[in-house]
Amino acid sequence: MGSVRKASAWLGLVDDNDDERYYDDDYSEGTDSGDAWVTDPRVKVATDTAEEKGRRIGTVTPDSFRDARAIGELFRDGVPVIMNLTAMEPADAKRVVDFAAGLIFGLRGSIDRVSNRVFLLTPADTEIINGEPAAHRSDGFFNQS
Repeated sequence: MGSVRKASAWLGLVDDNDDERYYDDDYSEGTDSGDAWVTDPRVKVATDTAEEKGRRIGTVTPDSFRDARAIGELFRDGVPVIMNLTAMEPADAKRVVDFAAGLIFGLRGSIDRVSNRVFLLTPADTEIINGEPAAHRSDGFFNQS
């Protein structure tokens, strides 16, 4: 597709039929083995290998308060959860933080603010290690005494 045609398609002046070339004619529907499952794209969890070693962290970016259930289910299973509330309205974000506060109180976890409207929920058996800035360390790498 030429640049004039691309610009016209982008402006909506002509139909963009260029995406038809990306379809594979050999694709056949219904060949699914049945063991694959679809998850909510706003919820991400590490692979099964990490699950076996106990090294999973879930990230959830809810759109509304009804997405808080995913946070609760992950946390209840003992998975640390990073809640990214930047895509939410402030009133709904406050409700989710209140929900998370009740969740961590009930399951004896902790909540830490990572950045503006991003929080880390950690179960009771998880230790958070805060790194000390290199400039304040006495045994630092660049200590040339």
